[in-house]
Amino acid sequence: MKKGLFFSITLVAAILMSFAVVHAKTQFVTFGTGGITGVYYPTGGAIAKMVNKKKEEYGIRATVESTGGSVFNINAVLNGDLEFGIAQSDRQYQAIQGLAEWQDKGPQKDLRAVFSIHPESVTLVAAVDAGIKTILDLKGKTVNIGNPGSGQRQNAIDALTAVGIDYEKDMKAESVKAAEAPGLLQDGRIDAFFYTVGHPSGAFKEATAGARKVNFVSITGIDSLLSRMPYYAKSSIPMSMYPGAQNDSDTETFGVKATLITSAKVSDDVVYAITKEVFDNFDEFKKLHPAYSHLTKESMLEGLSAPLHDGAVKYFKEAGLM
Repeated sequence: MKKGLFFSITLVAAILMSFAVVHAKTQFVTFGTGGITGVYYPTGGAIAKMVNKKKEEYGIRATVESTGGSVFNINAVLNGDLEFGIAQSDRQYQAIQGLAEWQDKGPQKDLRAVFSIHPESVTLVAAVDAGIKTILDLKGKTVNIGNPGSGQRQNAIDALTAVGIDYEKDMKAESVKAAEAPGLLQDGRIDAFFYTVGHPSGAFKEATAGARKVNFVSITGIDSLLSRMPYYAKSSIPMSMYPGAQNDSDTETFGVKATLITSAKVSDDVVYAITKEVFDNFDEFKKLHPAYSHLTKESMLEGLSAPLHDGAVKYFKEAGLM
């Protein structure tokens, strides 16, 4: 009886110790993304799923979190609240240089890039009945420029400033998340909204599918902005993606790149594993969203305004990409 009890206790103890050892070896990482209607959220989810398929091999368990966007993700990564985040290349540049929201804090030297993903266009859509045909027509209108902590907000402000519009004085600026903007537009509570995103986007499909007719507005006359801010580049939005829009031709605008970021404090092994899984499964990754259709492995090393993490560099050298 005593032997049996002793054996049972020993067996349970061994199982618990084994579980503790496995648990101790597992590293938990979280990807900060953006709103659930954008491209960031499914991107983070897809990367996490790839890594979790090999959790026994890497000892990494990945989860994804919907967040307020680029600025939130950068700050959370630097604070250690997130291990990875997706951020616009302009916000990455500003953090590294100690500009915009980081002006008081100074250069964020621990910020690291892993790879870039898809191009994102600064997109402006407006209700036809609001009479907005150019960006200059936003004067006197109610326009959502994006929630504080999102990359899109600064993009909208940059575009408005470039054409001489003071968003605080010349119009009524709303500050809601991108996911809420299509509903507000269709309900007549705003006249237009900005959103920086890869296309096609669920938010714009929703905005163009309602009873209130809408059109995409070109953002032009911003050459001085493009010359001053090297992380911006001209882009075009194919209207074939949005048959509900009242546009006769593609929309000209400008944009940035979405990038996967991390901190210098995250281990090389973890960053290496994340990079390897995405690039070793590149064809599968490209199928995740139409915004990835023109991706190449080489292009994913472009548009990076922060230093590459050593773990990513290790993989890129092994794969002959550096």
